[in-house]
Amino acid sequence: MTTTEHSAERTALPPGPPRTGGGSARRALKAVIVFLLVAIPAGYLYISAMQSRGGSESKKEEAAASGLEEGWPTRLQRRLYEVTVPPYAEDVASYETNAWKASSLFLQFTTTREKFDKWLSDVGAGAGALEDGQVTIYEDEAAQVGWNLGAGHHWAGTTVDQDKPKPSLEITANLDDPEYPRVFVVSTTTP
Repeated sequence: MTTTEHSAERTALPPGPPRTGGGSARRALKAVIVFLLVAIPAGYLYISAMQSRGGSESKKEEAAASGLEEGWPTRLQRRLYEVTVPPYAEDVASYETNAWKASSLFLQFTTTREKFDKWLSDVGAGAGALEDGQVTIYEDEAAQVGWNLGAGHHWAGTTVDQDKPKPSLEITANLDDPEYPRVFVVSTTTP
């Protein structure tokens, strides 16, 4: 047999059975692909939305569980919230919360009475502004970072209110040892 005979034989063969279902299988495959292309991003968006929705609550719980972060606030935080830390202060810790309505910086430190008086002047309060027996930080705020500002201690406090967008400060000091006050500050800024 020659090559021309082979090709003639191939063309002479009767056509195979008609294709049935090939088109429907292809349509089904396309439908599955389109479904996956829509479902996967939609699922991802749903999961992201749920995580974002619970984010602020989980941050609060995390802060309460882990407490404040040890160390000074960043320079940017100190500038935004208009707070400083006295030189050589001890037990310095801070925590920042951010929300649509307000952002707050929680700050604590222990210092000498002289440095505390100067710090009060620097933030616009002055030592004379402290009211004996006054706790100026609300319980729910203190609870966010695990502060216990309850009875049984010698407290003194003051607030510094400023026009927006400048932050307002709630300052409470534990004066159990008047020479080394333990200072708690919540500086809140609202847009």
